[in-house]
Amino acid sequence: MFPGLDAAFLDVIQARVAGDPMREGVLWTNLSRAAIADELSQRGFRISVAVVAQLLQRHCLGRRKAQKTLPLKRHAQRDHPFQIIARLRADYQNSPNPILSVDTKHKEFLGQLFRAGRLYTHKPLQALDHDFPSAATGVLHPHGIYDCKRNLGHINLGLSHDTSRFACDSMADWWNRFGQTAYPRATSILMLCDGGGSNAANRHVFKYHLEQLADRIGREIRVAHYPPYCSKYNPIEHRFFPHVTRACQGLLFTSLEVVCQAMARASTKTGLSTTVRVLTGDYPVGEKAPKSYKRTTKIAFDQELPAWNYRAVPAKWGT
Repeated sequence: MFPGLDAAFLDVIQARVAGDPMREGVLWTNLSRAAIADELSQRGFRISVAVVAQLLQRHCLGRRKAQKTLPLKRHAQRDHPFQIIARLRADYQNSPNPILSVDTKHKEFLGQLFRAGRLYTHKPLQALDHDFPSAATGVLHPHGIYDCKRNLGHINLGLSHDTSRFACDSMADWWNRFGQTAYPRATSILMLCDGGGSNAANRHVFKYHLEQLADRIGREIRVAHYPPYCSKYNPIEHRFFPHVTRACQGLLFTSLEVVCQAMARASTKTGLSTTVRVLTGDYPVGEKAPKSYKRTTKIAFDQELPAWNYRAVPAKWGT
């Protein structure tokens, strides 16, 4: 290195550097390597961007992007639900019963609409110059079910709306196609959910359809909700959905077949594989539980945090 280069380098970036208050010595700058090289050339140091890269590494500097890690808010009872979920998962892990993490991925539109990402192709992909939903030929609601024990993911693509009845029908479809074969001795299903959406903890219509689901499959369904602002801790969010997103990057969703084939490619070297199915039912929004449901509900609420932890027991079992 040239004499005085380090001092000149640090002087160039001094006004354009930031640090991490949680980790001593970790710094970064928003200057590009070419911009730093230009600044140094004005000070008499004619160096390449490769040398600038060495300087950045030597002084522990790197370009970074902001990470979405800070919660919007913190619920007063945030820790208690995690303790309950950890206890339930330990109990179910050593039993013949499945542990399912469920959620609905953000909706996707069919058609020649632009989607982020790149693909290796012989020719450029042609997409519409505006991403208006009105230009789409259809809308998809991917309801995901992640089998935590077997590291398997399943997606039911809804063509109507993401409702509580759709979420429960999706669960029933998974059980009939995969669950009862994989867990022949199961008596209960642990279902890990976020606090909102079609499986919201405060929606009576979800509990109403959950009771019907328990009757249909003849198994108890134990629901444990993650506290508000903590959906990222739901296993499906970091163990399944990111791989589905990666498998679909840059691909234009021109047809249902294209979407199914792309999502079914989601996999990892640690054994994750994905199955996809289309649910063609009609699920109109605005559905509510019967007016008498609050009085007749058979949901068995836990003593600990009953709003987020409860069981739907088949009618023939009783409570």
